[in-house]
Amino acid sequence: MKRVKAACITQTLHFLLKEDIAQDYAKKLVEEEVKKYKAGLDKTGTKYKILSEETQTDGSIVIEIKKQYNTSPVGSYLD
Repeated sequence: MKRVKAACITQTLHFLLKEDIAQDYAKKLVEEEVKKYKAGLDKTGTKYKILSEETQTDGSIVIEIKKQYNTSPVGSYLD
């Protein structure tokens, strides 16, 4: 028999600007989307650690995140 002792997933997320609207407004929407994403993780109780967050020259945002996989324990992955 096997059991998951600890599990996390590492993702690189690219929050892209919408092309059919003004660039300043699109940048604001991307920033709001990132805030909503983080708030959603907090709301669901998902444990996570932001490894890097970079704003690109076009205003899009790239986040590298390590987060809890499903409801598995995270062990020392987030230390």
